[in-house]
Amino acid sequence: MQHEDFVTSIALSSDGKHIASGSDDKTVKIWDAELRGMVGGPLLGHEYAVASVAFSPDGKRIVSGSNDKSIRIWDVENQKMVGGPLLGHTDWVTSVAFSPNGKRVVSGSHDKSVRIWDVENQKMVGGPSLGHTRGVTSVAFSPDGKRVVSGSRDKSAGIWDVENQKVVGRPLLGHEYAVSSVTFSPDGKRIVSGSLDQSVRIWDVENQKMVGGPLLGHTDWVTSIAISPDGKHVVSGSHDKSVRIWDVENQKMVRGPSLGHTEWVTSVAFSPDGKRVVSGSQDKIVKIWEVQMQKM
Repeated sequence: MQHEDFVTSIALSSDGKHIASGSDDKTVKIWDAELRGMVGGPLLGHEYAVASVAFSPDGKRIVSGSNDKSIRIWDVENQKMVGGPLLGHTDWVTSVAFSPNGKRVVSGSHDKSVRIWDVENQKMVGGPSLGHTRGVTSVAFSPDGKRVVSGSRDKSAGIWDVENQKVVGRPLLGHEYAVSSVTFSPDGKRIVSGSLDQSVRIWDVENQKMVGGPLLGHTDWVTSIAISPDGKHVVSGSHDKSVRIWDVENQKMVRGPSLGHTEWVTSVAFSPDGKRVVSGSQDKIVKIWEVQMQKM
């Protein structure tokens, strides 16, 4: 499964049947996860690199964010853009995600803002939310849709209340360099972050403190992290070209390093059943790894 340029972001549909990938080649592609072939043609419209892609919870739509400062929503079945681009960011859109009910999209940008959009009327809801002192690199909704977590080049992660779009408590501080990727655990009680300081960290949402020590092992920037559907494992991808899986409870590496990409790993995700991991890389390729068979 290949692009013409770097693969920047990958996502899986909720049924695990499709993979979406974004690339520096300005396209979004949809792949059949079993047959490994592209479904239809590439989704065209972005004027610059696609930085982030995500499926809606029902798998019927894909949202993409781009260096062209726009956000676009695509219909998976007819592979056409739904409405016009969502405009408002004044710099690269680095990360996008659907809310759990599919009615809203959150976006983060190098313009230091987090913005929330109404999918139906395609307008920004309140905001923008300003609090980071440098560009936002990653955003994700909590499982109940009431909060958003954001990671930033300012070395921090922030938690936002979706309704009033204000910061909840204090920033999560501990990383020594930019935070590259953030996500909530399935129960919403934990946040996981990856950083250019080569570490993965786990945080308690309620007291906003780090749980245990940093997960160490990568020898270069951690670019992407994802948590398994049961919340027991974290997968990380890195500029060291490896994919690694960590046990959340004992905070030790349990799989990897998995070496198959020839360039930086830029994006990782678990399949809905937790049995596979998908990775994207600057080698222009999307790979699928069997987790339970230990063939990573």
